[in-house]
Amino acid sequence: MDIQQILKEMIENPSVSGFEYTMGNQIEAYLKELADDIKKDKLGNLIAYKKGTSENPIKIMLAAHMDEIGLMVKDIDKNGFIKVTNIGGVDQRTLLAQEVIVHGKKDLFGVVATKAPHLQSMEERKSAVDIGDLLIDIGMTKEEAEKVISIGDPITIHRKMIPLLGDRVAGKALDDKAGIAAMITCFQELEKINHQCDIYGVATVQEEVGTRGAIVSTFGVSPHIGITVDVGFGKTPELSKEDTIELGKGPGITLGANIHPKIHPRLKAIAKEHNIPFQIELSPGNSGTDAQAIQITQSGVATGVLSIPLRYMHTSVETIDLRDIKNTGRLLAYFIASLDDEDLEGFLCF
Repeated sequence: MDIQQILKEMIENPSVSGFEYTMGNQIEAYLKELADDIKKDKLGNLIAYKKGTSENPIKIMLAAHMDEIGLMVKDIDKNGFIKVTNIGGVDQRTLLAQEVIVHGKKDLFGVVATKAPHLQSMEERKSAVDIGDLLIDIGMTKEEAEKVISIGDPITIHRKMIPLLGDRVAGKALDDKAGIAAMITCFQELEKINHQCDIYGVATVQEEVGTRGAIVSTFGVSPHIGITVDVGFGKTPELSKEDTIELGKGPGITLGANIHPKIHPRLKAIAKEHNIPFQIELSPGNSGTDAQAIQITQSGVATGVLSIPLRYMHTSVETIDLRDIKNTGRLLAYFIASLDDEDLEGFLCF
């Protein structure tokens, strides 16, 4: 299946942190013909295993998170309006007047209520509405709403994927369903490439609320090397070049304390060898990805991060270039193919 179609289907399947189960099933369907075995752990992480040719193989774990940020029903007021709280790092400035779906006993469409600008004071116009003051209007009375909605039900922005010019698309939850798409691309590429390493492609849960899925899945897999595929801050006019990576110019290969000193140069060398465009992404401390959990699991794991450039992070109009997803998947596949069990010890030595 085409990666753009896969991405579209994943975006339209809600997977708020803690509620990812249907997304796990969907990703399993994409990978079942590409993997030798697929399982889920007790937290809901999906682990796709692809065997290598070595008798004593290096174990490489690829991690991309399947969860997305969202909202949760906190209360239903006397007039039937829904009060909410956030799940993950929702930018409350972007929520006013959005269309949403409340995932109760059945899906209900709603809108985030907003006061008409004509009725706002000058002070109100200058400040964002606190998330605790937001209300969702589903057009029901309190009694009607309570029959189909419960406290704790998840809520997502109602947004389908929007094709833009060229190879660019916009939509919600591209952080990090773009990473999942890149991992699927990698598995597709590995069908055509000989590799000695055993591959564990993990679609992790609950990254947006504390990298919890990566913690337990890494412990279970116990890999020699872990590569996280996530998104990075895409360049826009108001942002500095030093703090961003540009759409369409390939994945960012991260450099920093979260990254093993041999992983970064190997990824760069492989990209150059296969004419894959790439950029350097600096992350001096915590990368803010699953790699932070992978790196310090058990006695430590050699980690790397590939970042797909993404604009407008944690909004409903996140924007990417599909070429960056494909190039990220290709780079992962060729990196995997470059490793064998004989050079593992020397490769990972400081």
